[in-house]
Amino acid sequence: MEQELRSQLFRKLFPQAPRYRLDQMHTAQFTRGWTGWGDATMFSKEMRDALSHGIPWVSFISSKVLESKKKDTYKALLELFDGKKIETVLMLNRKNNWTICVSSQVGCAMRCGFCATGKMGFTRNMTSDEIVDQYRFWMNFLCEHPKLDQKISNIVFMGMGEPLANYENIKSAIHALLKYAVIGETHITVSTVGVLSVMEKILEDKDWPRVRLAVSLHSADPDIRKNIVPTSFEDFLPKLANWSKRYLKKFGNRSHHLTYEYVMLAGVNDSLVDAKKLANFVTTTGKIKVNLIPYNFTDSEFQKTPDEQTQKFLEYLHKHTVIATTRKTMGEDIAAACGQLIVADKKTKK
Repeated sequence: MEQELRSQLFRKLFPQAPRYRLDQMHTAQFTRGWTGWGDATMFSKEMRDALSHGIPWVSFISSKVLESKKKDTYKALLELFDGKKIETVLMLNRKNNWTICVSSQVGCAMRCGFCATGKMGFTRNMTSDEIVDQYRFWMNFLCEHPKLDQKISNIVFMGMGEPLANYENIKSAIHALLKYAVIGETHITVSTVGVLSVMEKILEDKDWPRVRLAVSLHSADPDIRKNIVPTSFEDFLPKLANWSKRYLKKFGNRSHHLTYEYVMLAGVNDSLVDAKKLANFVTTTGKIKVNLIPYNFTDSEFQKTPDEQTQKFLEYLHKHTVIATTRKTMGEDIAAACGQLIVADKKTKK
């Protein structure tokens, strides 16, 4: 599949069509309540028929949605055209709008010890169409459930896969979302385990959108981080610190900060000694926000840090002038929380 399959197919179907027709096609896809090309009345009947026969309206063939007991989180299993399956999550945020957690790959090659997706291994990158269609799926889901708040205010690339290992497709998807969805740049966050070669590329790429980045740090001790993140390496931390300073110089402002994500693992990285190392590291890299993430059970060797220890850790960071928050766990009862996304190898039912 090509990066933007629907755009490629449109140009083949209508080689003489002016550019605005392609924009109309994308606009139709993002129109609330429309369920197929037949609704796109800006096109003639002949064009709508050609679109219906030549271009898939969505890039998945079936879906199954799970709802959390609190009704603040929904997880969808989507089966793609090649039979591969991915998960995407809709979460109620602090403003009582919705945040979408999108996947960027089928599986993941990073093998982070606490993450269920890594146990799947890596299958393939997702196309930009498949990434964008996760937003469109939830947009239509909300239309079908009018009692729910209808506003999607944020998108986080924190689902299955390592986004920066699928650089061109996520960049294309983000540009499409910025143009056709009602989402601003600082309301989109791309999370990475720390693929420094690609992070360097971001600093030079004039076409990279000014969205937020979140780096999965998990420890400021190189040996501990290597235990948690197998793809880490000896001089990762000094290289990250250097990159962070340059990133903040280029992109940083009041509304555009850099985040270090830190999953709290009992007896591994949650002591006050670990907090001291983290504070020392963060204060040498610039104005960084630290997001402490409770470990969610994924059948690994790790255990969750007790809440009282997490609070002590957080208070230590605050005392040493580190901007830090604790992420609220959502959707754990439907395995939709951070690190829990995984697809078993069995047939999806519609």
